[in-house]
Amino acid sequence: MKFSRRTVTGSLLATAAGTLPAFGQAAFPNKSVKIVVGFTAGGATDFVARVLADALKERWGQSVVVESRTGASGMVAADQVVRAAPDGTTLLVSPQTSIAVAPQIVAKPSYDPLKDLTPITVLNSTPMLLVAHPSFPASTLAELVAYVRANPGKITFASGGIGSSPQMTSELLNMRLNLKMVHVPYRGEQPALVDLMGNQVGVLFSNIPSAMPHVQTGKLKALVTTGATRSPLAPDVPTIVETGVADIVTATWNGLYGPAGMAPELVQKIYADTVQVLGQGAVRDRLVAAGSDMVLNTPQEFQEYVRSEVTRWGQVIKAADIRPE
Repeated sequence: MKFSRRTVTGSLLATAAGTLPAFGQAAFPNKSVKIVVGFTAGGATDFVARVLADALKERWGQSVVVESRTGASGMVAADQVVRAAPDGTTLLVSPQTSIAVAPQIVAKPSYDPLKDLTPITVLNSTPMLLVAHPSFPASTLAELVAYVRANPGKITFASGGIGSSPQMTSELLNMRLNLKMVHVPYRGEQPALVDLMGNQVGVLFSNIPSAMPHVQTGKLKALVTTGATRSPLAPDVPTIVETGVADIVTATWNGLYGPAGMAPELVQKIYADTVQVLGQGAVRDRLVAAGSDMVLNTPQEFQEYVRSEVTRWGQVIKAADIRPE
């Protein structure tokens, strides 16, 4: 499954609400709900979680709080939700890092993401922008591929850390196109951007809202984006698929989960209400303005997508021999 930019229509909203059993309408929630996030306050995942929490609080008439539990690439937060009661009052908002990547890198993960969590929906998807210093010899993806092949093992790519979306996407390019770029991990995206602007590293897949201002001021140049369609934040930059070099679509996406064992009616209730509050109006516009593509797929579609992501990134982890720091 590939995410594409789309508007959640009234028919989807009606479908989500129309399939809601009577159980959910009356029974949930009757007490405070907690959304756990495994990444720092103020970051992209935390932002999405807080927007969702505020919107659900208004809809449910109950307190909905966001709790940050950082550590182990978001696995500390996921583990907390795995251990919670499956009554819908403890939920997880997490990017794919904690679900499809980190559990396959660490030696002994404390949970199985395919068995110990209940997928509810993918909230949003944020494609990335491949950027380089203006003096970098390649200005297109095709030129980058040719340059790397002519200089195997000499071209570096930065990332915000082991298992991060920028690393995984770069390693996917290495695997699919038989390239040999060398990973340089940083402790976060901002230090990587600083060194890229200082011409200390070759290329970086960066979040579009973070990198595009530097492109606009001429401090960086953009080669390609990773979405299924062009980003409205970078309308002049082609996608990887559009270049014809590779059929690759990736993004940083945030999913909403509960513990395993949740009643299907409860899952549907939370899903339907999430679609209602994020699928239209000012709340949706706020997320789109921050660079998000709204997804809001069904729990069944999300479950299939998680499995496909675990498979895809598992292959990359094995091919690149990615190990924990």
